Amino acid sequence: MTEEQIIHTVADAVGVRVSQVQTALQLLQAGNTIPFIARYRKEATGVLDELQLRQIQEQYTHEQALASRRETVRQSIMEQGQWTNELAKQLEAAAQLQEIEDIYLPYKPKKRTKASLARDAGLEPLADIFWQQDPQGASPEKAASSYLTADVPSVEDAISGAANILAERISELAPFRQFLRHALWQSAKLTCTLQVEETDAPTMATYKDFSERICHLPSYRILAINRGEAQKQLKVTLTADHDFYIKKLTQTIVHGRSPYYHILAAAAADSYKRLIFPQMEREIRSDLTEKADKQAIAVFAKNLRSLLLQPPFAGQTILGLDPGYRTGCKAAVIDPTGQVLAHGTYYLTNSERQRQQSAVSLGKLIKKDGVTLISIGNGTASYETEQFVSSMLTAQHLSCPYIIANEAGASVYSASDLAREELPDLDVTIRGAVSIARRIQDPLAESVKIDPKSIGVGQYQHDVNQKDLSAALDTVVESVVNYVGVDLNTASAALLQHVSGLTAATAANIIAYRNENGPFHNRQELLSVSRLGPATFTQCAGFLRIKDGNEPLDNTSVHPESYDLAKKIAAHYGFVPTDLQDTSKLHLLQEKIQMNAVPLLAASLHAGEPTIRDILEELRKPGRDVRSEFPKPLTRRHVVSLDELKVGTIVRGTVHNVVDFGAFVDFGLKTPGLIHRSELCSHRFRHPTDIINVGDIVDAMIISVDVQRGRIGLSLKRLPKKN
Repeated sequence: MTEEQIIHTVADAVGVRVSQVQTALQLLQAGNTIPFIARYRKEATGVLDELQLRQIQEQYTHEQALASRRETVRQSIMEQGQWTNELAKQLEAAAQLQEIEDIYLPYKPKKRTKASLARDAGLEPLADIFWQQDPQGASPEKAASSYLTADVPSVEDAISGAANILAERISELAPFRQFLRHALWQSAKLTCTLQVEETDAPTMATYKDFSERICHLPSYRILAINRGEAQKQLKVTLTADHDFYIKKLTQTIVHGRSPYYHILAAAAADSYKRLIFPQMEREIRSDLTEKADKQAIAVFAKNLRSLLLQPPFAGQTILGLDPGYRTGCKAAVIDPTGQVLAHGTYYLTNSERQRQQSAVSLGKLIKKDGVTLISIGNGTASYETEQFVSSMLTAQHLSCPYIIANEAGASVYSASDLAREELPDLDVTIRGAVSIARRIQDPLAESVKIDPKSIGVGQYQHDVNQKDLSAALDTVVESVVNYVGVDLNTASAALLQHVSGLTAATAANIIAYRNENGPFHNRQELLSVSRLGPATFTQCAGFLRIKDGNEPLDNTSVHPESYDLAKKIAAHYGFVPTDLQDTSKLHLLQEKIQMNAVPLLAASLHAGEPTIRDILEELRKPGRDVRSEFPKPLTRRHVVSLDELKVGTIVRGTVHNVVDFGAFVDFGLKTPGLIHRSELCSHRFRHPTDIINVGDIVDAMIISVDVQRGRIGLSLKRLPKKN
């Protein structure tokens, strides 16, 4: 397949124009990042978004790999002297890697097999006699008698060896393999039996006598079954109507009655049982796992994006509490810039005397440092800590609310080199409390310091392909960081390294320059940073913000290459860029800007409409944080008890995690409630993330309460309709 054909295939697969694919590939090959292309090269690409650009990149890589494999197969078959025009047509028409491999199978170099041993013994001509099925041919025994040697001492050995050659030949019939593959995907079942006592594997009890068609298996069930099999708790087999398929295979190779019918029928059965079906089973299990991995990774990525886009609690002085039983609750107070003001350890779950002492001490700390919000980690002893905080706030008439923070990964961060560098004077346990406070203050800035896999907003993340998971989650982090933008003068190296064009090395150099020279005054100053040249500057500048610098446009997403255009637009309305720093003038400018004027401005200023539109949006809201458009997590002042819950009660909570089978909602209880996918809404949908996302604040009706098992069922679709 030529490069032009590949590009046409990519365009068809993604659903865009060929010219768009060509431009996107040229920009990518020139070293531009996807966030940069999506934001600042809209005219060139025809306004392709990040998702489309990534699809183009992935599809192009896939098609190149297919083309490379086609060429390898072609060269191999040609070297064997077996190349034909028919093979050329088949190979060119093969759209999937597996189709290419099916075509190549008869020509693929073989390992030592029963068939190869029979060939070495000179039995291939006998196999050909059987394969030709001459109705007038000699009996199998008579035909075989001519091939007896020292290696083939008997007629039975000769027939058996020839049958092995036939079985291998039959297994290489591409049309039947394609038929069987399609049929198995439609009707085969995955069957499980428990290999241990039910009490030894309670989480696998669901699968003790399980059987379901593979075409209906949801991804989370596939991953659960794989885990049970890996832990030797489940025996898993692919079941199908083998007799039917063996009969079908026999009919495929037998062309009429001949003396060799029974040999061919037996060879077909042997080929199916020993060669074809085991290969198909491995292939299907692998494909099921790959499909499940992709689904789980996609859900994790979407949840992570929602989590990272949660609005920050800016301007707050926050008390972070990392709950614990025996070792106590670690506490840290941070100011609105994230600096640690105070820290300590308090025993909230031990004796009544210790509880009272801790309440007094924490109350004084809250008043002394002016704490305006308390962040409680949701790990061990979280519920008891929440009860303590709720009682303390009421008893001492304190006005600050509290919030439950997802503390997943806090312990990983606490022991990391980055945490030691940022908080060298604090104990590892106190660093966890600092992280719990900071991830409420600015979820994005803190979460990027943690391996995304440790954040825990998915399903079976430790069972999926770890390389693919890491790549997908890194892509999400990169996308969100560049979508939100980064404050150049306050961002950590961990955050900066995700900015378009920057690496860990250039991020560290920016921090070093900032420490030596003080805050940046304008974006152009970036060119003074070691190893940050013009090419890198072009990629990163638009995503880095400078508040209160000497260039007002530096606090917007307007790229420096468009500053002249932005100034002309401002002049069109009778303003200059410095008016963006004057609240009254800015308000006047915002009143004058009309988005329907984009075509006229583009024509008069000889610029692209997408760029004009983006600049107008920035002039309307300079310095805005796009996360402010999303709802903030719920804060609370009172704890909820499981005993208080009644079916029919409406509760409000924050979506903590979304999985294939539903969504978990934190509404103030130790255990989150589950909205099963069947209770999300009345109309059909593909996945719960089509309806609900991590961080969403929802009202839900309690439909079941299981006190003994600590389970609460919730429903969205049963809520009374609003007038």
